Amino acid sequence: MVGFRSASTAVIIHRETGDVTWRLGPDVLAQQHYPHELANGTILVFDNGSYRQGTSVPYSRVVEVDRASRAAVWEYRDDPPQNFYSPYTSSAQRLPNGNTLIAEGSFGRIFEVTAGGEVVWEYVVPHFGSFGEGVGLESSSRAQNAVFRAYRYARSAIAWLRSAP
Repeated sequence: MVGFRSASTAVIIHRETGDVTWRLGPDVLAQQHYPHELANGTILVFDNGSYRQGTSVPYSRVVEVDRASRAAVWEYRDDPPQNFYSPYTSSAQRLPNGNTLIAEGSFGRIFEVTAGGEVVWEYVVPHFGSFGEGVGLESSSRAQNAVFRAYRYARSAIAWLRSAP
């Protein structure tokens, strides 16, 4: 699976033939990050929401899409929607318990939501720094606490944690 952020498109490319076998475009997505297939065959993606078709109010969402119908089968967004907006970076990970870990990258916020959209855990990166020149964010005059992506790992998956008290 490949995400083309600037084209607001995610595609699946056949490894052997190079053919595009599935596509989700700007009618659903807007400057997305980290599209990936879940174990059940659906696609989970952080939809950043910049330049979204049909609205002048940018907002982000995490959306799970059925591959066959290309319809949303689950979605997280805030109420009102513009309260949750990360114009760049970000990610979402479906956890074994069915919850979703979301990295609101632009603002250094990592949080977990239930299938019903309830926030059950939250962390905001307290450290701010400058991106420096040459990364396309020079217009930001303030230091930021952005994160690119977040993953939750089980303690058993990390050797040095397995032996920790």
